[in-house]
Amino acid sequence: MTLPALSRTTDPFPGSAADAAVLVVPDISDSIDSLAAYPGLAESLAAVGFTGAASAFARVYAPDVTSVPLAVVGAGASPTAAAVRNAVGAALRTLTGFETVSLSLASGLEGFADAAAEGAVLGGHRFDGYKADPPKARARNVVLHADISDESISRANAVGAAVALVKDLVNVPAEWQSPAQLAQSAADSVDGLDVSVEIFDEKALAEQGFGGILGVGQGSDRPPRLVRLDYSPAGALRHIALVGKGITFDTGGLSLKPAASMVGMKFDMAGAATALAALRAVAALRVPVRMTAWLCITDNMPSGRAIRPGDILRMLDDTTVEVTNTDAEGRLVLADGLVAASREHPDVIIDVATLTGAIVAALGHRHTGVFGDDATVAEFLAAADAVDEPAWHMPLPAYLEDAMDSPIADLQNANMGDRMGGASYAGLFLQRFIGRTSDADDAPRIPWVHLDIAGSSEHNGAPYGFIEKGPTGAMVRSIIAFADASHQEARS
Repeated sequence: MTLPALSRTTDPFPGSAADAAVLVVPDISDSIDSLAAYPGLAESLAAVGFTGAASAFARVYAPDVTSVPLAVVGAGASPTAAAVRNAVGAALRTLTGFETVSLSLASGLEGFADAAAEGAVLGGHRFDGYKADPPKARARNVVLHADISDESISRANAVGAAVALVKDLVNVPAEWQSPAQLAQSAADSVDGLDVSVEIFDEKALAEQGFGGILGVGQGSDRPPRLVRLDYSPAGALRHIALVGKGITFDTGGLSLKPAASMVGMKFDMAGAATALAALRAVAALRVPVRMTAWLCITDNMPSGRAIRPGDILRMLDDTTVEVTNTDAEGRLVLADGLVAASREHPDVIIDVATLTGAIVAALGHRHTGVFGDDATVAEFLAAADAVDEPAWHMPLPAYLEDAMDSPIADLQNANMGDRMGGASYAGLFLQRFIGRTSDADDAPRIPWVHLDIAGSSEHNGAPYGFIEKGPTGAMVRSIIAFADASHQEARS
């Protein structure tokens, strides 16, 4: 993994140790006042037709500004934090081959230093990969010339590292990432933090009754795992539980996927990686909120041992589920995780999963589908909006409840007679496994949010902003922001 180390300085731009420099400018079509401090730069930009449009990037010759290579990137007209974050991300993603890069904001953009810091770490990350001839490296050090606190620098580094962790884990081929290996990677990633880790192997899962995880995993030669991570700082006023889908490879099981649909199914553990990364960042930042993550990890493979359509699985809460589609496996492992999380009576449960192709059909590849009770969904959407991650409130229509009825079990996992509304059907299925706020039978259900990241977790188009082709780390920043907001709400 290549992830730049971010630091700050009050020294003049660019720094004496810099190998290259990046300057973020607003749209200069109507005025060049923001470039007054950089002699000759306006003329150099005009010569190449650069206007400062959002994320526009240009290498320019400006000897009166700096003796090192200079890249200028645009924040567009009426710049926002999102525009600056994307501009810096695009610059650090594009400007390769330099060890140390100085970064500065032109006049008028000084208030966006926090966004610039985050964009630098997000855009500077690269998964090293397995190529014999690797591409030019991105910067290993980024020095931000801005009035920004050490706390903001630490936060940008922690958030960037969390998103990078998701990308790195998701990029690893399934041959090198069995459930046991992913579980160990999760434990290793929080080493040194105030996080307790418990790994349940197949024997422990069987003893405790995790029928969903075991059922999905029984077709594989690589047995499943459940990982529980707990960050419990003294004085925490809120407890957030995360449940992540961790299918290390999804063939569809006996309901086998077509060949083209199976490509990229190593990505199907992105939900577990997201839950892990968010908890790691919250612990690293010492957010005074308790956070517990349940990572439900298994392969979904066809074999003589695999579950068959029509088989019955008994979930952790004794609910029986008729498996009508073995490729609707994510909801089966999440069901166990939701029951386990509910038993601790947290203040809110957030599950995150690459769950349905239906959400991609509904929202495309950038928005995350957000399901749950209205009040908690509204809180989560506010957090996502605060960090500029696209998300959309999706319905849980009651009329679909009848389609979950099975003639021989409590539920069926898929509606094979009507595939429409599949993302909402999956959300309603998960809702059945949300427990109550206390052991009392009449206690209300625990507030809950379900994040379907099947579309938003992977980008297959041209790079933009700090996003490049491959895993995106979507929703990590939103969950961190939700934890921050939960702490503030608990204090008020």
